[in-house]
Amino acid sequence: LGIMRTPPAASDGHARATRGVSAIMQPYDLKGFQLHALGYLTESIRKALAVLIAALLIPAVMAHAQIRMLPAEGKRATIGQQQFGLPYVNFGGAMVKFAPGGVIYDQDNRTIVQNALPPGARVVFTTDMNGDVARIYILTPQEDAQFVQKR
Repeated sequence: LGIMRTPPAASDGHARATRGVSAIMQPYDLKGFQLHALGYLTESIRKALAVLIAALLIPAVMAHAQIRMLPAEGKRATIGQQQFGLPYVNFGGAMVKFAPGGVIYDQDNRTIVQNALPPGARVVFTTDMNGDVARIYILTPQEDAQFVQKR
């Protein structure tokens, strides 16, 4: 029981290896052997992949559905037909200075340069401590209607 004979020592002092005999597993031990864990493994990989896809898609959907917060202290204006050179902005014919580091946001909340301001667009702007325009938000028609109702 559990005793394995050691091969006789060779005459040169080295042990001889026996071929085809293993004390660990014999070929007849593998009959009827099935890898049941493989089915569970593929199912768990499918579940993990579904969770990973959901984790990647949820922030993308949330970012798309994000509601833009307009400043409560913002003033409403209309962009003039022709823009003045930097650092001035045309608000319905009035020349207003654009602050250094000022930012202009379009309807999709992307930043744009001053020359990309669409003529006649409705905007909300904020001023800095010097009275220069610090932020300009180009309004969507829905935001324009909501801003008018709040005032």
